[in-house]
Amino acid sequence: MKLTGNTIFITGGGSGIGRALAEALHNLGNKVIISGRSKERLEETINANPGISAVELNVQDPASIEAAAKQLIEEHPDLNVLINNAGIIHSDDAAGVIDEDVLVSTVKTNLLGPIRMTSALIEHLKSKEEAVVINTTSILGFMPLAATAVYSATKAALHTYTLSQRYMLKDTPVKVLEIVPPWVQSNNNEPRAMPLASFIEAAIKVLGTDTDEVLVEEAKMFRNNPGPNEGVLVTQFNDSMKSQPPKIH
Repeated sequence: MKLTGNTIFITGGGSGIGRALAEALHNLGNKVIISGRSKERLEETINANPGISAVELNVQDPASIEAAAKQLIEEHPDLNVLINNAGIIHSDDAAGVIDEDVLVSTVKTNLLGPIRMTSALIEHLKSKEEAVVINTTSILGFMPLAATAVYSATKAALHTYTLSQRYMLKDTPVKVLEIVPPWVQSNNNEPRAMPLASFIEAAIKVLGTDTDEVLVEEAKMFRNNPGPNEGVLVTQFNDSMKSQPPKIH
């Protein structure tokens, strides 16, 4: 992917990885538009980065997605990059009763949101010579954290959807990429996680290549785990997390 001269829309761009990506891409000479759940965080991001703009969007609402897509195309006709980054994570109990609100909101945000957002913009993106759709998944899509089973499942589903989408768009101008973050200090100070600035720096370098998957070194072991014996490492991983649980918000 070329790293400059794009018009980029990033969902979930008001905090964490989304904001850091927005700022890094803005500084590289791209026009960046963001959306997010918190108007306060969006305003903070815009005020700190003159030139970045925002649109109102609730990725759980199909009508909001359609309205945002229409606004983006009208106000930013050069839009050629969509980064589906918005996501939420909550604890759940796959061994017990799943909270319905957690289930529905997580699936709507993490899976249906990216599918609907891309669907609303895909015909516009096909009209651009260098168009890109980027889906942010997670290493937890390959190495599930049992305490966040629904979140992990949505990221696994988004990965497989990305593979299908890439295949279906292979004869169009639209390139489909996947960013697979490891555990990152995104809206947290977890010492075991990768510092956000370090992740963004490494991810941008990989993004500028011809790769389909943006993988930093810290993510590769987890990404490479799936296979006939994947349960062994999944068990070891979850046992270690159980002994020192991560903070989940």
